[in-house]
Amino acid sequence: MTRKGRAGSGAPDGLVIVDKPAGFTSHDVVARMRRFAGTRRVGHAGTLDPMATGVLVVGVEKATRLLGHLALTEKEYEATIRLGQSTVTDDAEGEITSSDGAAGIGPGAVQAGIGELTGDIQQVPSKVSAIKIDGKRSYARAREGEEFTIPARPVTVSSFVLHEHREAKAEDGTPVLDLDVTVVCSSGTYIRALARDLGAGLGVGGHLTALRRTRVGPYGLGAARTLERLEESLEIMPIAEAAAAAFPRWDVDARQARLLGNGVRIAMPAGEEAPGPGPVAVFGPEGRFLALVEESKGKAKSLAVFV
Repeated sequence: MTRKGRAGSGAPDGLVIVDKPAGFTSHDVVARMRRFAGTRRVGHAGTLDPMATGVLVVGVEKATRLLGHLALTEKEYEATIRLGQSTVTDDAEGEITSSDGAAGIGPGAVQAGIGELTGDIQQVPSKVSAIKIDGKRSYARAREGEEFTIPARPVTVSSFVLHEHREAKAEDGTPVLDLDVTVVCSSGTYIRALARDLGAGLGVGGHLTALRRTRVGPYGLGAARTLERLEESLEIMPIAEAAAAAFPRWDVDARQARLLGNGVRIAMPAGEEAPGPGPVAVFGPEGRFLALVEESKGKAKSLAVFV
């Protein structure tokens, strides 16, 4: 059950699902939430660029320790890709570097290009991303005019669906094709890189013109609240509820709970009773959230303890 409180009155441990507005950085949202919650202990899971809107998961107090694990979960986006023009940032905020136009690119070619970018692929992040290259942020190197390369990384695009394509004219008169798409992908996937690569594969260039994140793991837009609403009434999902929604659950008895709290690695259920791969949320008697653990040689290795 979501807890509510007046902004600035202090807050319990938990998550806030924010509907980030355009023009705000993720850090801007965190700064607002610190003021609303009356605590400095606030963080976010999975950065959204200023142009993007939608689901940003924010952790308050102890729930900040969940964020690194939540950032690794599957994400869903609604996006608009423009074919026919490339930009230096692979999105609409960057300077146009080429205007080849998209005349003659039909739906069949677009679908074929999308197919090439679906599944397990190797992706090179945008040069204006926050990826570190030899200890320095890629965007900082790009801003300073450095010449450098970013190695490709494995990502998974489990769904890349084209909903609509529209012929249009860019401001300079270039004939372009705007595509409305939905993408479901693994952590670390760059949607603007998909736009860039789709355009490159079709030989006409491409970039992202709109992006809205609709889901992070189990948390969707239905649970998200605007900053204006949160300023009026801070809605926090209790940490136990958040953990149960995001991770496989394992209920232990009082003895096991005590051992876990003392740092002892206890045996995890195996076979059909195994809670599942990846981080597992452990709950003690009366539904108290105890820890996040992972299986290591048949035993529970603690990732974060909350007791």
